[in-house]
Amino acid sequence: MSWFKREENEIVNDARKTVRTEGLWTQCGSCRQAIFKKDLEDNLNVCPKCGHHFRINAGHRIRLLLEPGYQVVDTELRSTDPLEFTDLKRYKQRLHDAQRKTGLNDAIINAIGNIGPHEVVMSSMEYGFIGGSMGAVVGETIARAIDRSLATRHPLIIVAASGGARMMEGVVSLMQLAKIASGLARMDDERIPYISVLTDPTTGGVTASFAMLGDLNIAEPNALIGFAGPRVIEQTTRQRLPEGFQRSEFLLEHGFLDAIVTRKEMKGYLLRALSWMNGTAAAAS
Repeated sequence: MSWFKREENEIVNDARKTVRTEGLWTQCGSCRQAIFKKDLEDNLNVCPKCGHHFRINAGHRIRLLLEPGYQVVDTELRSTDPLEFTDLKRYKQRLHDAQRKTGLNDAIINAIGNIGPHEVVMSSMEYGFIGGSMGAVVGETIARAIDRSLATRHPLIIVAASGGARMMEGVVSLMQLAKIASGLARMDDERIPYISVLTDPTTGGVTASFAMLGDLNIAEPNALIGFAGPRVIEQTTRQRLPEGFQRSEFLLEHGFLDAIVTRKEMKGYLLRALSWMNGTAAAAS
């Protein structure tokens, strides 16, 4: 009878079964579908069933949008600890851990390259580095990207993915909002295009500054975009907030965004936008 019934002394190696499949599958955070990781990667980290956009890192974002042969720049900047800040962990230790985890000096990458025939300057934020928070290095890196756009007259694209200003740097972090906004104002005066791409999540001081200052503000589907959390807003306004009011679809409906673009279509959309904006800018000059 052992051909259909397991004998008492038969050994089943469950650990080996686990090892064979461990790390090969992931679960969609939206529809709960189990997805083969290779299929997910081939689909640009978008769920093939419901279209949920998984978060991707800054380097991957640049590779998806820029043509091969782009150049990463401004890699020498590193955050310091001006306040010698400590909460549950020393800020210096948080920086060290984040640098080791991501392989980056801070929560942003600058690159120069092409989208189709259009030369662009791009800044891409890394949410995996202390929540993509904006401190002095992030602010200075974006400021350098703005300076490059001003010097070359190439359009600027910033891909935002951030929890907001970096509290460990206090007022130094908050100063970056005005610093970047003033640089973007100079770009506007010079009629150099700036496109803001908002991804999940884009919140806090990043939303309150450069993420919403684009000549064109576009977002991925269902991205979390806002300034303060829902609980804080409800306590301040003492009003019940509508469902999904901090998602990109709600913001598009109420005029805060110009478009929602899927990850597959993003590069083509930017190419068309740059063709139109560059033509307009050339005609104006």
